[in-house]
Amino acid sequence: MENAGAAMIGTAIAIGLAGVGAGIGNGLATAKTIEGIARQPELRGTLMVQMFISIGLVEALPIIAVVIGFILMGKI
Repeated sequence: MENAGAAMIGTAIAIGLAGVGAGIGNGLATAKTIEGIARQPELRGTLMVQMFISIGLVEALPIIAVVIGFILMGKI
């Protein structure tokens, strides 16, 4: 059962890193959108739509990591 403990640790690390990566990605996307709105306020609507789409795509990463983690936990 040594592999079970290693798989649990690996799953936790993968989910944690995915969460950190998503947080960094969301922060960068939001910062650049605010920067773009400050430069050209008339493009606010277009920039906000693009930001929401990109944040939705970035958020898919931790969701996929959690699903993969559950799949790995089920195989132990």
